[in-house]
Amino acid sequence: SQVLRSVHVGFLVLLAFALYPLLRGTPERRVPWYDWTLAGAGFVLGLYHWVFLAELIQRSGEPSPLDIAVGSVVVVLVFEATRRVMGWGLPIVCAVFLAYGMFGQYLPWGLAHRGYGFDQIVNQLFLGTEGIYGTPTLVSATYIFLFILFGSLLEQAGMIRFFNDVALGLVGQQRGGPGKVSVISSALMGTISGSGVANVVMGGHFTINLMKRFGYRAEFAGAVEATSSMGGQIMPPVMGAVAFIMAETIDVPYAEIALAATIPAILYFVAVFWMVHLEAGKMGLFGLKPEECPSVRTALRAQWPLLVPLAALVYLLMTGYTPLFAGLMALALTAVIILGRPIAAKLGATALRTLFWIVLGVVSAGFFAAGVEIVFALIGALIAVCFWLHGGRETLRLMVRGLAEGAVGSVGVGIACVVVGVIIAVLTLTGLASSIATTIVNLSGGSLFLGLVLTMFTSLVLGMGIPTIPNYIITSSVAAPALLQMGVPLLVSHMFVFYFGIMADLTPPVALAAFAAAAIAQTSAMRIGWICLRIAIAGFVVPYMMVYDPALLMQGSVGAVAYVSFKALVAVGLWGAATIGYLFQPLNWLERLIAGAAAVLLVVALPVTDELGFGIGAAFVGWHAWRTRRRA
Repeated sequence: SQVLRSVHVGFLVLLAFALYPLLRGTPERRVPWYDWTLAGAGFVLGLYHWVFLAELIQRSGEPSPLDIAVGSVVVVLVFEATRRVMGWGLPIVCAVFLAYGMFGQYLPWGLAHRGYGFDQIVNQLFLGTEGIYGTPTLVSATYIFLFILFGSLLEQAGMIRFFNDVALGLVGQQRGGPGKVSVISSALMGTISGSGVANVVMGGHFTINLMKRFGYRAEFAGAVEATSSMGGQIMPPVMGAVAFIMAETIDVPYAEIALAATIPAILYFVAVFWMVHLEAGKMGLFGLKPEECPSVRTALRAQWPLLVPLAALVYLLMTGYTPLFAGLMALALTAVIILGRPIAAKLGATALRTLFWIVLGVVSAGFFAAGVEIVFALIGALIAVCFWLHGGRETLRLMVRGLAEGAVGSVGVGIACVVVGVIIAVLTLTGLASSIATTIVNLSGGSLFLGLVLTMFTSLVLGMGIPTIPNYIITSSVAAPALLQMGVPLLVSHMFVFYFGIMADLTPPVALAAFAAAAIAQTSAMRIGWICLRIAIAGFVVPYMMVYDPALLMQGSVGAVAYVSFKALVAVGLWGAATIGYLFQPLNWLERLIAGAAAVLLVVALPVTDELGFGIGAAFVGWHAWRTRRRA
């Protein structure tokens, strides 16, 4: 395990230094000699644990001078690789934690620790399993890389266009249709991609321009795409990288994490969809013309094989297979479908093509049961056939491009998983996490609500400048223990910080998703960020409802899950109306306050608050409907 992690880090450093000049778009499009030197050094030092594994085990806890020297160089290389790939934000945050570990004994106000030698810090960072070779690195080397390749291959196969066609066919003609297309296509894209910012870049060029063309302001169009795209990280079955790290951290099967996230993810997208619907009504925006919307049936008939890998992934995860095996099989099945296209193209009749895909699917399923090696033998045979078919070599180039883009895309996620080990190492070495957790409990005065608010703001502040992965690592280490002390279940506390870590990418002044959307919408990122908060504010209700009623995470009976889901839908609906100021017609401030109060009452899981919330909400809707009919 330790050898796998160290070799993986070596590869990441190699790619970061070797690819950096190419990724930044320098005119010369070449890698300077010094970058090749650093890349080679990182890769060679990544083999250190492999070569000296026995000696490292024998002198565990007593690093030699060579261990300290190599460890120091590796940590420096990881920091520089992170800076090149992800900018200054994350390295600075990690450097602050590292400085605390080295000089924290001189701090006042009860923040000081007992002091640690340089050799102890290097041992914790480089030789232990709680440093740069910790759980996030292991998850990156196994699950994350595999699922990024899976999403990249599906993207190259045309899955984005397929999702856009389905979304256009479903809601394109409705009021505010272009905005709703963005929400649905992002929700569908979230099933195969775990990156919110990547979703903005991939789908935004189509949806943002479509919304602008039909009357939406550029700021609102960018905000809709950014907000809906960020939900991809909580959308099963392929959630964000954090979900895999969470599964390893709290020792819960990934399938259970995905199942628990299902209802909150649906509620998130329902909330964004509802806000877009209300905004469209308020602005008087209409949908697309029927002739501009593709047929859902036609899209499914043409591209239904692309759904097979996704269905296989869900089946394997839900039937107890490991994410590693499920992801590998889904990836292999995607390759089989892509490589089978040139053969299917030779079969003119639709019935023959359908029969071919069914036969190929049955054969693939039989090979899956026989063993992984036979699956890759099938892929090898299809590759050989593609060399001789018309259009086959273009398919092979598409495969290579998908694998290459997946590998490049995994560098940023992987290097973030590695460098965040610095934070974990310092927190575990100094005991800072327990101190912060105790402080949060003390500040809240035993109030669960205040504890949740403090944890929420901690997640949002930490997320202003660092990606979701380190955000979750920090907040789950320092804030989730505080929620545990207040009686919040383990899974619920980690889902709470996970959720708000994602919302941090929508929160100004450093809203990464808003900046990605601003480049496409050609408008101010800050304006998009503030509108993102407005659109996503109904989604802020969902994490609190998780805590007050864990049935929202499938933690309870079927009846309890159904009841809390219905209550959440009502709360989100009322909160959206209060925020936008529109339901059947514009709302005055008194009506907005009443709707907001009813939504807040429904968040708290007490019988009396539920009764009041439902009663006030029903009275508000009835009154507003009556007033609307009178004006009509």
